[in-house]
Amino acid sequence: MILNRFGKIVENCWLETEKLRSNIFLDAYIVMPNHFHGILGIDENCQGTARCAPTDIKFGVITSNSLPSIVRGFKSAVTKQINLIRNTPCKRVWQRNYYEHVIRNEKSLTKIREYIIYNALGWEYEKKDYCNMV
Repeated sequence: MILNRFGKIVENCWLETEKLRSNIFLDAYIVMPNHFHGILGIDENCQGTARCAPTDIKFGVITSNSLPSIVRGFKSAVTKQINLIRNTPCKRVWQRNYYEHVIRNEKSLTKIREYIIYNALGWEYEKKDYCNMV
């Protein structure tokens, strides 16, 4: 996959995510013309809301350095940079949500890495459908 300047913004923001947050590490990723796949690891000492005992942290409130805050920061940085180039302030770049999956073992990690790495090979088939939608 050869990235255009918007694709390069996505890639740069993804790589910058790891530099900005000491509690994460990045693994395989791919920037596609109409979507993005990436694996990131979050340090197990990171505090989130999913498995908290009742304290002053409230469920549904985005916690700093949690997956929702990481994804929100990444998508926000990409959107801001793309909209500056296009001179389209406040225009949406991403779909509203994202898919997440907890990788529980090495076999699963290998399978997901392969899916990401080989995702671009299937683009020729997807491209026909994508071009008809645009």
